[in-house]
Amino acid sequence: MQSIPTSVVLEGLVQRTPHDQLTLAWLLDHLQSRSFGIVLLLLGIVALLPVVSPAAGILLSIPAYQMIRAHRAPVFPGAFAQRSLPADRFARMVMRVTPTLRFLERFVRPRWPMPFEPTKRVVGIVVMMLGAGLFAPIPLSNVPVGLTIILIAFAYLEDDGILLAGALTIALAMLALGALALWSSVAATLSLMR
Repeated sequence: MQSIPTSVVLEGLVQRTPHDQLTLAWLLDHLQSRSFGIVLLLLGIVALLPVVSPAAGILLSIPAYQMIRAHRAPVFPGAFAQRSLPADRFARMVMRVTPTLRFLERFVRPRWPMPFEPTKRVVGIVVMMLGAGLFAPIPLSNVPVGLTIILIAFAYLEDDGILLAGALTIALAMLALGALALWSSVAATLSLMR
């Protein structure tokens, strides 16, 4: 991982963004080694939006699966990667999150190094499971999932092993609670059918 703060990387992207439209392929080309982390971060932000969170869950499965397979960078299907996105909307989203990132970067730093490839795979597995949680038909259930994905992505980007371990622990606790709630619902439904 590079030592350039994530907020600086995102601001640099906005400065280099084409004036009218950009594509996901352009974005991934300009992110290079930080592409997995930035894509997870951006999709985590999208996951906070109630209407589009299931779409974010589907999109999260692509980089998560590729992280599990230890790919060097995320690759999206051609038609999707070449689809145009409004550059001004991307710039506004980045400008909204960078002050928060700058604040967090004062406390987050590279520490407690973790082996890169195994860490990438673990992050991919956990994000894949969290992404499935974005399909829960419970109002606002997407918010804790999206925030956890953002926290994992940020810790992964900043190479902060302590924060990443904490974020993964939160994710595992959320997944355990989700599994318990699902089991309770299934048990209640089965008892009603008897």
